[in-house]
Amino acid sequence: MATQAIEGIFTPNMVPLDERGRINEPELRRYLDWLIAKGVHGLYPNGSTSEFVRFTPEERRRIIEITVDQVAGRVPILAGAAEANVQETIKACEYYARLGVRAVAIVCPFYYRVSPDNIYSYFKEIAKHSPVDVTIYNIPWLASPLDVPTIVRIAEECPRVVAIKDSSGDLPQMMRMITAIRARRPDFSFLTGWDAVLFPMLLLGCNGGTNATSGVVPEITRAIFEAVKAGRIDEARRWQYRLLVYNDALFGAGDFPEGFRIGVEARGFRMGVGRQPQSEASRERLTRLRRQLEELLVEDRLESIPDGAMASSRATSEMTRSGVARVSGATEENVREQVERVVREVVHVLAERNVAVN
Repeated sequence: MATQAIEGIFTPNMVPLDERGRINEPELRRYLDWLIAKGVHGLYPNGSTSEFVRFTPEERRRIIEITVDQVAGRVPILAGAAEANVQETIKACEYYARLGVRAVAIVCPFYYRVSPDNIYSYFKEIAKHSPVDVTIYNIPWLASPLDVPTIVRIAEECPRVVAIKDSSGDLPQMMRMITAIRARRPDFSFLTGWDAVLFPMLLLGCNGGTNATSGVVPEITRAIFEAVKAGRIDEARRWQYRLLVYNDALFGAGDFPEGFRIGVEARGFRMGVGRQPQSEASRERLTRLRRQLEELLVEDRLESIPDGAMASSRATSEMTRSGVARVSGATEENVREQVERVVREVVHVLAERNVAVN
């Protein structure tokens, strides 16, 4: 995967927690399998939606270990590697390189605001020592903002830096970056992290996105990407308007990223209670969000999966090789329900494309 282009929708997946607030490894593996089955093009663990700052350095490494193991090369992994200082960040880059990730994503310095020239120095030092490709993560509302001249300078002088994830939502800034960099670095990828403008960003030339909503409705973000790529602009526009409804609901219901935890739960996963305590008012808003999401998912024929319905891909492949006809414990009724769900999804897609179903 070392030369694979960074393109498509990368999901900044949340991490399920158990009743004691620890990483729920079985549920995380189940969730990763589901995302891949839904067609996401890559995974982005240890990002903002993944709440990387709320995990210890050891937990962050364990999250990447689990992800690499479960994915087993099926999709590329963009591993969040930001730590509290440049030395620890480089160590994370070295460790994740050994695990075999496609690239690391590193946010601009956070907490302390850093000047553009020192943002350049920061990434220059990381690029000099990192054994794995680097993606710059610009999220100006949570970290030191990155301006166009600085990203152009980094792209020109640091070949190890191969992409930027820009979560500013600033269309003109993205256009300026693409104009200044693409002709000189055709290998450099541009990803948008602002879901509300995924469609227009793709039209402008972005290679893809790292979108929080793709962890809740991966079917819609994938549909937008594929429709734009195929030139089906009206279809992509319709999906973008629908994605905006989910985006506004998920961001608006509480402190980020709590709404997304509820969103993933609405798709059938046990996410547990987050590590940030919630007020009673916040819990009430999240309860209302759950009801709203359930209605939206029904409208879009996007259903939740039952507990345990998604077996690990590794176990599934082993059973297939050994000739086992069905997953142990699956009942005829469960199989019938899953077949009916697939049929409904196919009918929905055909209806979207104005194909008559007799």
